[in-house]
Amino acid sequence: MRTQVAIIGAGPSGLLLSQILHRQGIDSVILEQRSLEYVLGRIRAGVLEQGAVKMLDEAGVGARMHREGLIHDGTELCFDGSRHRIDFKALTGETVMVYGQTEVTRDLVDARLAEGGVIVYEAEDVALHDFDGAKPHVTYRKDGVTHRLDCDFIAGCDGYHGASRKAAPQDVLKTFERVYPFGWLGILSETPPVSHELIYANHERGFALCSMRSNVLSRYYVQCPLDDKVDAWSDDRFWDELRRRVDTETAEALITGPSIEKSIAPLRSFVAEPMKFGRMFLVGDAAHIVPPTGAKGLNLAASDVYYLARAMIDFYDNGSEMLIERYSEDALRRIWKAERFSWWMTNLLHTFPDSSAFDRKMQIAELDYVTSSKVGAAALAENYVGLPY
Repeated sequence: MRTQVAIIGAGPSGLLLSQILHRQGIDSVILEQRSLEYVLGRIRAGVLEQGAVKMLDEAGVGARMHREGLIHDGTELCFDGSRHRIDFKALTGETVMVYGQTEVTRDLVDARLAEGGVIVYEAEDVALHDFDGAKPHVTYRKDGVTHRLDCDFIAGCDGYHGASRKAAPQDVLKTFERVYPFGWLGILSETPPVSHELIYANHERGFALCSMRSNVLSRYYVQCPLDDKVDAWSDDRFWDELRRRVDTETAEALITGPSIEKSIAPLRSFVAEPMKFGRMFLVGDAAHIVPPTGAKGLNLAASDVYYLARAMIDFYDNGSEMLIERYSEDALRRIWKAERFSWWMTNLLHTFPDSSAFDRKMQIAELDYVTSSKVGAAALAENYVGLPY
């Protein structure tokens, strides 16, 4: 089998890239290790920057998002028992969209299949070959039979643990990482959100976040030790701890219910450089991870797709490799700014095991500055709604 672009991974970045290329007349085949049911069952973040919203519209999959998604004009920071609102729209003219990553994936899958896109699920032993030359190819096994996919380019959209980054020359690849000494215990519940906007809480007992997926589906988090076990957290214990970490008004308004999903996620900052190896490109989580505090994971994947799709379109339309050669440089410039923002938000809002009384005072002073200074609030708002591509 032959295609123009072999895409490894059928998550949002791989699907979005395939859909945008298809609309420009460029063929692709997506190889996915997992089943469709597994991919659609993954619970992920749901805050979309305006850039990501525009990318989904460009891909022709934005109708349900605009119909069902929730537009947020701002967010709230809670500390010292009080909430303080950051007004994104007033400060930047932009908003964010709350729409779950699972729904984004579902919309993209439906579009690709409806338009004849080729997605090979449960593709095993995926291996990337000869991407340092002009004729790369990918091999994989499906139902016990080995297949070969010849292509012009390979896009590695297969996540942090995927085959693509592992295939990169290790003497060229450089990685940068910060592992945080805590995790997020998150629950999903069929309850109305406690607030119409997200609430980020800094508390001496640890960070908390009140979020949502829809008007009837809430997502809440509390910071917990990395060695905690989900089984040790009953629903009652979780709700009690969440109430302790937010202001009194929020605690009293909280509507609780049984969790329908509960998990603990570790936090890390990670970047791989470069993101281009001959005719193979790293995209999304294959190249970078951010702590979820800044809501940047899916949004960074969308910006990677923006740079790579335009580079490939320019190549096939004009025969130019200028944007192809610049892909890594262009993507990484924005990635590191998003990494900085996510690192800053994480340090601002969490309790660290080795924090001193001085460190605690510095956190509160920084929060006070951000919420009382228009310049400070604007810097947070500008980064949260998304820096330009």
